[in-house]
Amino acid sequence: MKKDFICLKDFTPAEVANLLSLAKQVKHNPRHGCDFLKGRSIAMIFQKPSNRTRVSFETGIFQLGGNAIYLAPDDISLGKREPTADIARTLTRFVDGIVARVFSHQDLIELSKYSTVPVINALSDESHPCQALADMLTVQERFGKVSGLTMAYIGDGNNVCNSLISICSKVGMHLRIATPKGYEPSPEFVRLGEECGKKTGSKISVMTSAEDAARGAHVLYTDTWVSMGQEEETARRLKDFEGYQINAKLASLADKEYIFMHCLPAHRGQEVSTDVIDGPRSVIFDEAENRLHAQKAVMIFLYTFKHQ
Repeated sequence: MKKDFICLKDFTPAEVANLLSLAKQVKHNPRHGCDFLKGRSIAMIFQKPSNRTRVSFETGIFQLGGNAIYLAPDDISLGKREPTADIARTLTRFVDGIVARVFSHQDLIELSKYSTVPVINALSDESHPCQALADMLTVQERFGKVSGLTMAYIGDGNNVCNSLISICSKVGMHLRIATPKGYEPSPEFVRLGEECGKKTGSKISVMTSAEDAARGAHVLYTDTWVSMGQEEETARRLKDFEGYQINAKLASLADKEYIFMHCLPAHRGQEVSTDVIDGPRSVIFDEAENRLHAQKAVMIFLYTFKHQ
């Protein structure tokens, strides 16, 4: 039996708490799990170029004693050179796990369906669960807790936003999402987040006012307004997102001990002003580092589950 890490909405609050606890252990004791992937190889399918995702996964696999096999976009041409199902069936015969950074979430579903080894979502157009897990670890480190805090996500209701909805609702954190009309997050993620929040005490709110979202928030979070593959929409998006920049004026509405978060890469002067992202309240590089620890926790969790 195997378990995948495709989307956080598929995990229970208890499992998310377990992953966060495990990530904390891994970070403070680098030797924890150092032989966990000994003798195992992990295929890394990347349709998109990457800095943090590739380096953090390769390093994490190495630190757990495993071997990472990087497969660049032209190495496989997922779904083009041969069906995704055939790729999954073939890789399953060679490797012990698959990490995939893809454009279409459906490719992950296909890989998971036809693979007999764990599949990890390293990013898709629908969700970015590894990022959200690292984000929550960062918040926990800064405030000593996550439950009862308020995060304001201001910008595009994209894959990162969807995953933040899932994880906030699992850990009891309130999430206010401010986006222009037409850029709201997935209604399905919002619905599931609201349902889960009834049990954990989390409140998920979607609005158009960046000021209302930021007021009293402990965390201000944004992402690029133009994601990879949306370059043709740049001019329209920059116009539509006017007024949604996180800057000193907007940040003045937040809690006085607020932290600023961004999954990176960032565009200074667009979604965030330079003084905020490079200021004393910014934790973007702690956040980036925590990708390594969160992903190691995910791999330990999946392989523990697989061999129970």
